[in-house]
Amino acid sequence: MGISHYIKEIGRGARGAKALDRAQAADLFGQVLDGRVSDLETGAFCIAMRIKGETSEEMCGFIDAIQARTARLASMDRPVVVLPSYNGARKLPVLTPLLALLLAREGLPVLLHGMRTEARRILASDVLQALGIAPLQAPRQLAGGEVAHIHTRLLHPGLARLLSVREVIGLRNPGHSVVKLLAPCDGPHLLVSAYTHPEYLPMLHGSFEALRMNALLSRGLEGEVAADPRRLPRYDGFIAGTHQLLAEQQSGTASEVPGLPIAIDVDTTARYTEAVLAGRLPVPPALMRQVAHIVHLADQIR
Repeated sequence: MGISHYIKEIGRGARGAKALDRAQAADLFGQVLDGRVSDLETGAFCIAMRIKGETSEEMCGFIDAIQARTARLASMDRPVVVLPSYNGARKLPVLTPLLALLLAREGLPVLLHGMRTEARRILASDVLQALGIAPLQAPRQLAGGEVAHIHTRLLHPGLARLLSVREVIGLRNPGHSVVKLLAPCDGPHLLVSAYTHPEYLPMLHGSFEALRMNALLSRGLEGEVAADPRRLPRYDGFIAGTHQLLAEQQSGTASEVPGLPIAIDVDTTARYTEAVLAGRLPVPPALMRQVAHIVHLADQIR
């Protein structure tokens, strides 16, 4: 069937483009994931959506398509906490591994999924490997208190291929939005998601509600879901799509965080993470607050 008729609708520029309904978006994205479209069509889709922006209904359709195709993981008991990790560190150490290990200390199974999408950033998965946690080679069941991480291509190779388009055209595409909402789980789970720009907030709220998701949403740090250790952001929770405001944003930015290293390389970040977990350095208050909200939501999931 092809996707040219969809591109014709979404590719009319920021003012003339028309939004797709959920079924159309699922069909379009499914064809892209399955590799049934040309590279030229894929590039046109990516650029058109970059100019137009995704609606909540389109995002729901994209998620429908990937959830119907992705490999799944499950837990033995408590809900799996899902941490998408695709941006890595640029200015501050990547704290997603520390967040994952703090949650595991609370007895929660934690899944980090991701891949490199920018060349010169420090990835959370590399820090986990430096801490002795090897990546999964295939999806499997997770135990409470376990941290696991898996490359996106093992969840769905077509999704990893779409993310790699950024290396060619230099722009993010709907795949980068989809992975931030992807919870590849069978059974109870809680997605931890983040946004960098306030204009994404209505789309994310609408998507979580329509998809009836369990999620925690806040401003992230350089695109990662771990809280910025210098700030206390607003937290929004969703249980089966029902919204609850967990905390309002607190004003101010800390000038320094005790013990937080200046260097962001893998080894320095891993050693810092170990020191915090061992109690030799304090847990940043922002991460303590985030962990508390995650545990609070996870306890509501049945």
